[in-house]
Amino acid sequence: MESIKCYKKIDENRYREAYGLYYEDFVIGDIVEHRPGRTIIDSDNVWFTLLTMNSLQLHFDYEYASHTEWKKPLVVSTLTLAIMTGMSVHSTSQKAVANLGWDKIKIPHPLFIGDTLYAETEILNKRESKSRPNQGIVTVKTVGKNQDGKEVMSFERTFLVYKKGKEPDTSY
Repeated sequence: MESIKCYKKIDENRYREAYGLYYEDFVIGDIVEHRPGRTIIDSDNVWFTLLTMNSLQLHFDYEYASHTEWKKPLVVSTLTLAIMTGMSVHSTSQKAVANLGWDKIKIPHPLFIGDTLYAETEILNKRESKSRPNQGIVTVKTVGKNQDGKEVMSFERTFLVYKKGKEPDTSY
């Protein structure tokens, strides 16, 4: 991945940011640390519970949560999943055709309001698509940790990605 360019020259003294990897750029075993981190605030959690109609009080009722073993609200686990996925898109699936699935989602430690989430992704597997010769299938494992280095979530994600020179024209 060392030789991957982050900018594409489009004219004299003009460059366009270039994100993501093509199928050929993925190297099994490589690990990418995603930055910046993301501090979860109360409104993130409350809005997500409202948007997803998650009515578990443990996510938004501070008084209720104060009587649980956690003593404070938990961040909705699907919000953690969504943020970690989003954090990884820039350097993994920015050139994807489609996500094919999430698997092996694990939540070994809770995430709380005020925690900062960091993520990293390891390239697990890749293969050429049998039905789409211009694309390949990549599987990655993403691990999220809080500011103390405690793992709060991990998952595997598989996506279909373009091969070099086979993506849609983005010269607009």
